Amino acid sequence: MKRISIAIDGPSGSGKSTAAKNLAKILNIEYIDTGAMYRAAALKALQENVPVDNDKITAMLDNTEIDFSNGSILLDGIDVGDSIRTLEVSSMASRISALPGCRKKLVDIQRLIASKKSVVMDGRDIGTHVLPDADYKFYITAPLETRAKRRWLEIGERDGVTLDEVRRDLAERDKLDTTRALDPLVKADDAIEISTDKHGIYETAELLRSYIK
Repeated sequence: MKRISIAIDGPSGSGKSTAAKNLAKILNIEYIDTGAMYRAAALKALQENVPVDNDKITAMLDNTEIDFSNGSILLDGIDVGDSIRTLEVSSMASRISALPGCRKKLVDIQRLIASKKSVVMDGRDIGTHVLPDADYKFYITAPLETRAKRRWLEIGERDGVTLDEVRRDLAERDKLDTTRALDPLVKADDAIEISTDKHGIYETAELLRSYIK
């Protein structure tokens, strides 16, 4: 099979990562979670008390290794898959993702990966910026209330946060992601839009696969 690239964008909690993972399994190709890359960078910034400053975050990333192995996100060689799924890290990820230096560093890595093998890549600006020439583009979305309930069921008990706190956090992230000056979250003109509140997890993945020729 020839190398293909599939770009999946959408707001936080829409189910795009789950859909992307399942689609990658169905097609037996690599899944790249770009959001996890920003979260990993955010986690390190929090751990090392690096301020949200373009030069300082860029300097930190000059000495940071972010990679994937068997579906796990590695930060300087350590699996941080669980540590990056907190509200604090999510909030920091949205803030540093607006920094030009941070975005350039991570986008360069993402494009390099996609140039070497077939990928399903999800994030906020994959179809519009990272892989504008992707073979297939999808925009996965869902109403805020649906997304908030999903995220709360995922992290609420573990982190001790309320549904209202999760809802406010998602609304704030939506605002930051869609209004930032640098590569905001928007639906690519040639992307197929799918609302996951109308489809189950595996149904969504199969729906995406049906568009892949």
